[in-house]
Amino acid sequence: MKLKTVLWLVTLAWLWGIAFLFVDVAVRDIPPLTLVTTRVGAGAAILYAILRAQGRRLNVSRVVWFHCGVMGLLYNAIPYALLAWGQQYIDSALAAMFIGTTPLFTMVLAHLFTQDDHFTPTKGVGVLIGFAGLGALLAPAFLDGVQATTYGLLAALVAAISYAGAIVYGKQKAQGLPPLVGPTLQLTVAAIGLAPLALVFDRPYTLPLPSWSALGALLGLAVFSTALAFYIYYRAMETTSATILSMAAYLVPVVATVVGVLVLHEQLTWNVYLGCALIIGGLMTVNGVFTFNRFQTYRAWLYGAQRL
Repeated sequence: MKLKTVLWLVTLAWLWGIAFLFVDVAVRDIPPLTLVTTRVGAGAAILYAILRAQGRRLNVSRVVWFHCGVMGLLYNAIPYALLAWGQQYIDSALAAMFIGTTPLFTMVLAHLFTQDDHFTPTKGVGVLIGFAGLGALLAPAFLDGVQATTYGLLAALVAAISYAGAIVYGKQKAQGLPPLVGPTLQLTVAAIGLAPLALVFDRPYTLPLPSWSALGALLGLAVFSTALAFYIYYRAMETTSATILSMAAYLVPVVATVVGVLVLHEQLTWNVYLGCALIIGGLMTVNGVFTFNRFQTYRAWLYGAQRL
């Protein structure tokens, strides 16, 4: 993997990791649908302003609008709404850990819908380890009965699946666009689709003004975790495979957990540590950190050493 790709992935992980902190603060005063609508709308406005400042326009075909619209649905509208709603019931660190499963789902979808990214025995083992981690995270909630917390966990899980679908779809349909055009279209369509839902269900015009901390968190979401993040994402997508691109989610739980514990003083239970360890182990296996070949090489070396 090239150093430039690694830097892109690490930067995306930080930009998306701190988003969980921003959402956790903003959702206290701003309803979920209003929050995500404003987030993607402001992000689209920022990117469009930069585009126009460069003397360019969104002069693309209807097909491009459609593909970017699907990306906006899968990568913004669905997961952002689910996460903003779910984080009313679960900690930001726990939500981020579920998003960390995105590479596992990406691998499954890439195997089904791409020509050059299929299952291997190593990837299969990684998937089993990762889903064992999911089981560790979900088990206490289900054993205690279906509660609001359980729905929050499931919302984060569906968001991870939606992200995976967006990554694979984007690699297939949304490459080769001029800089800034793809993310601007994507965020614009997402905002247009979310706005009516926010007006109907949240009725933000009846609510008091949010606190300064909520507004600051919303600004951070729009500028860093949306506009800047998706500009970098589309740049990385041009030269990176779907599986490798999804590795940014591998680092997101680590970033969000550190931020959540240090800033929000969130408490983590034993099953969260176990689930996080299994998920990270699964993701490392899927991405080739651990392979059967390496274990076989070590075994052969150990066998040879014993014979000396």
